[in-house]
Amino acid sequence: MAVPTFVDKVSLHVSAGRGGHGVASVHREKFKPLGGPDGGNGGQGGSIILRVDPDVTTLIDYHHSPKRLAENGGHGAGSHKNGGHGSDLVLLVPDGTVVTDAQGNALADMIGPGTELVIAAGGRGGLGNAALASSKRKAPGFALLGEPGEELEIRLELKVVADIGLVGFPSAGKSSLIASISRARPKIADYPFTTLVPNLGVVTAGETTFTVADVPGLIEGASEGRGLGHDFLRHIERCAALVHVIDTATMEPGRNPVEDLDIMENELSRYGGLEDRPRLVALNKIDVPDGRDISDITIDDLRDRGLRVFPVSAASGEGMRELTFAMAEIVRAARVEREVVASQRIVLRPPNADSDEDFTVQESPDGWRVKGTKPERWVRQTDFSNDEAVGFLADRLNRLGVETKLVRLGAVQGDTVIIGSDDNSVVFDFKPGIDAGAENLARRGEDERFEEKRPAHGRRRAIQDGMEDRAETETRADVARRLDKPEKYGPKAYVIGSREDPDWAESDPDA
Repeated sequence: MAVPTFVDKVSLHVSAGRGGHGVASVHREKFKPLGGPDGGNGGQGGSIILRVDPDVTTLIDYHHSPKRLAENGGHGAGSHKNGGHGSDLVLLVPDGTVVTDAQGNALADMIGPGTELVIAAGGRGGLGNAALASSKRKAPGFALLGEPGEELEIRLELKVVADIGLVGFPSAGKSSLIASISRARPKIADYPFTTLVPNLGVVTAGETTFTVADVPGLIEGASEGRGLGHDFLRHIERCAALVHVIDTATMEPGRNPVEDLDIMENELSRYGGLEDRPRLVALNKIDVPDGRDISDITIDDLRDRGLRVFPVSAASGEGMRELTFAMAEIVRAARVEREVVASQRIVLRPPNADSDEDFTVQESPDGWRVKGTKPERWVRQTDFSNDEAVGFLADRLNRLGVETKLVRLGAVQGDTVIIGSDDNSVVFDFKPGIDAGAENLARRGEDERFEEKRPAHGRRRAIQDGMEDRAETETRADVARRLDKPEKYGPKAYVIGSREDPDWAESDPDA
């Protein structure tokens, strides 16, 4: 099987990196077993970026490797250690690449060296419990999960960015013409459909430098898929002018330059979008005696149509200077009118990014479906194996107004609530007015161990207070023993006959 050397249409599956998970961790050290939350955040997943590179002229790399995956972000760790960000994957594409989605909707037209398009954004890293801590939630026992990166199927279609497009029948001499006026060296032979891929050549005429491209195999019926012209007509859509290259020395019976021109114009008209391009006509192969005669016979008829006609010979170079300067004249005029294309960074926004509503609620046969950027993102970040994390999600949804809107639309307890898209959703049972996570001993995100005085702490405080009133001969250990067993060691000092006197009860029977 022949290996293609030029590919101008590919389907590409891109998957951005997943964000790293946050971690729930508590700082611990000697004499400080509960030093507070110190879980780090997960790293950002790597994005997939398309970038225009002038040195790239084909999409063949993506023909052989149609799946591309960016690096995942690293997970967080204790001691406030954040996960590393995943590396972005940059895919180089030729100038003039059109990006569409799987349904054929245009996403971007990449023109200009350095132009970038973030086609798949990396997933966000999840927050660790240190970032989730607040004055009301001092010790979160959970962390947020990293979000998956965007994954989609795209199509790349190359439309060559050239100033002049050459159109004509097979073997009309388009490749020879490009080889004559530029340094391009396309394959040239004396049989039809020698050229199987578009050829580009750089031409200099005076102080103007421009590019010329040819469309291989344009024949009658090309707009309906015959021959090769239909597949490559897209490469002249961006051209400032078209040059009809007509073979005046063809050996095929019944053909003449005027009819050839009409057939090509008919195909261009049926393809559409090229009516406003200026036209030039090159009557090629006048170095052949019959070709020069036919050129002399038909040149006036073509000029009567208002066309600029140039008798040329790609083999001998006759008439090529006049033709190239006529091309340069059109190119200069087009460049004056056309704005300079600078490199840019294209940003794709989701359809509801500019919406005033954060979410929508619709009733469906399966239940109440909640859609929105925030609710769907929060669901993806939730670890449903952690009750506290689920309660945190419920609180966020309530603050956003999801529960209020569900009740207003008629939802009752026990109804099914679905959050997310059809292919990736989470199902809940609606329980209005019930605080999620109420079975916890403390409020969600709070740890009573940080509030209560532990026994060891109270004992040390009591010993310190007792040291202020101790006898001169008592040590700290004596104070501790007396506090632990007052019935054995008694008070440190007492007045005889007072209530502290151990013998006082015996000397006073009425006590």
